[in-house]
Amino acid sequence: MKKLPEVENAKALMTEAMEWSVFKWIWEKSKVRETADNANAALDSLNRKTKKQWDEPLREAYRQLASDGKARRNHKGNGEAKGIDPEILRQVQQVRDIDEKAQSARADAEETFDDAEKQLNPGLAREGCRKAIHSWTLHEKAIRAAEALVDSGK
Repeated sequence: MKKLPEVENAKALMTEAMEWSVFKWIWEKSKVRETADNANAALDSLNRKTKKQWDEPLREAYRQLASDGKARRNHKGNGEAKGIDPEILRQVQQVRDIDEKAQSARADAEETFDDAEKQLNPGLAREGCRKAIHSWTLHEKAIRAAEALVDSGK
């Protein structure tokens, strides 16, 4: 996976922002939000583009896993879903699992930033920075896993 400038810029800003005072946070919060939104949008776009390169069995497995969330959460997906090869289902499930972790980490970071803003708490803002960087790292990992399936299908 190529490094995305939007993500690299956001990581650098968040690393710098971990040293900011509460006043600097108040002054720069819109820049932080915009930079984070740009990073998230770039990652989402690359994720979609990567999965569009999958062959049809991979896409169908992903769709079935996405629509069968309850069975996945209960670990009842056994690879027999609608005639999909169990190995394909297993590989796609790994990508889905990382995707879900990345989405959860993103939501956690956003919630932490919201709390930091409400409380004017630079400690929470720093924690939000760490969580945002972690979410982008997970998202990049999910994209690399999705790319590996593109490469394995050729």
